[in-house]
Amino acid sequence: MAASVKRFLQYSEIKTKITSVSAFVLCLAYFLMRGLTIRWLPTAVFFLGMLVFDLATTTINNYIDSRTDDTVLPFNRRTALVLTVILLTAAVGLGIWLVVLSDLFVLVLGGCCFVCGVFYTYGPVPISRLPLGEILSGLFYGFFIPWIFFYINLAPADFMQWQLQGNQIGLLIQVPNFLSLVLLAVAPFCCTANIMLANNICDLEKDLRQGRRTLPSYIGPRYGLHLFTTLALLPYLTLPILALAGWARPIVLLAAVSAVPVIKNIVLFYRKQDKRETFPLSLQNYLLTVLSFGLVMVLGIWI
Repeated sequence: MAASVKRFLQYSEIKTKITSVSAFVLCLAYFLMRGLTIRWLPTAVFFLGMLVFDLATTTINNYIDSRTDDTVLPFNRRTALVLTVILLTAAVGLGIWLVVLSDLFVLVLGGCCFVCGVFYTYGPVPISRLPLGEILSGLFYGFFIPWIFFYINLAPADFMQWQLQGNQIGLLIQVPNFLSLVLLAVAPFCCTANIMLANNICDLEKDLRQGRRTLPSYIGPRYGLHLFTTLALLPYLTLPILALAGWARPIVLLAAVSAVPVIKNIVLFYRKQDKRETFPLSLQNYLLTVLSFGLVMVLGIWI
C-alpha cells in the first residue's frame, strides 16, 4: 500500500503543487490580514478541487509525454489512465459542488482552467508546443486561483455583481477590491510563469529537436533571460502600491528583503542554464517571493 501511494505521488508529482497551494495560501493570508470574512465551506471545497485537478493535469501530461519521449510511468498504462480518469472525475464533482455553493460564473472560470489543463499536452496542437506556456500557466495558476478565491468569499456588492435586465447582462465591478486582486496576483503570476520560462530556456535545444516551439525559441535565450529577470523582480513593485493604497498593512514592505536571495539566484541562472543545476533556482524564487509575501501578511494580522 505504501509503495502504491509513493508511486502515485511520483506520478502526480506532488512536490510541484507548491504553485497552486502557495497562491491559495497567499490569498488566505491576505484575507486574514484585512479582516475580510472567509466562507470556509466553499473555500475548503475550492482548495480540494484545485489540488485534485492540479494532480490530474500532471498525470495527463506524464501519460501523454510517455508516448513521445523516454518518460517511464510508475504504473502500467491502463492503471495510469484509470487514475487520471478518477482524478478528473473527482475534480469535476468538487467543481460542481463549488458552483452549487456559489454561482455559475465559477463554472466559467473553472471551465477555462479545465480546458487549459487538459489540452496542455493533449490534442492535435498541444499548448506545450506553442509559445503560450508562460502566459497560460501564470494566468491560470497565478490569477485565476486568486480570482476564484475572491469571488467565492466576497459579497457580490463588494467585488463583482451580475445584473440581468431584460435581454441584457451587466457586470458591476467594485474597483478597489478588484485592483487589490490584480496586485496580489502579480507575484504568483510572474513566479509561475518564470518556472515555465526557466524550464523552456534549459530545454531549448531538446524542445527544438522534438518540434516544440516554446517562447525562448522565438525571442532567443538572451531576451529569455531578460524576461526571467523582469518577472522575478516585478512582484516587489506591488508591495508599496498595496501599502499606499491601504489594501495591505505597511509591514508587507518587509517582504522586500527576500529580493536579495532572489537577485542572487538570477545572477546564478544568467551564468548557467541547466535543468539539473540551475532550473531549481526558479522554484526557489517562487517560494522566496510568494511565501515571504504571505508570511508578512500573516504578521500583519497582529501588527
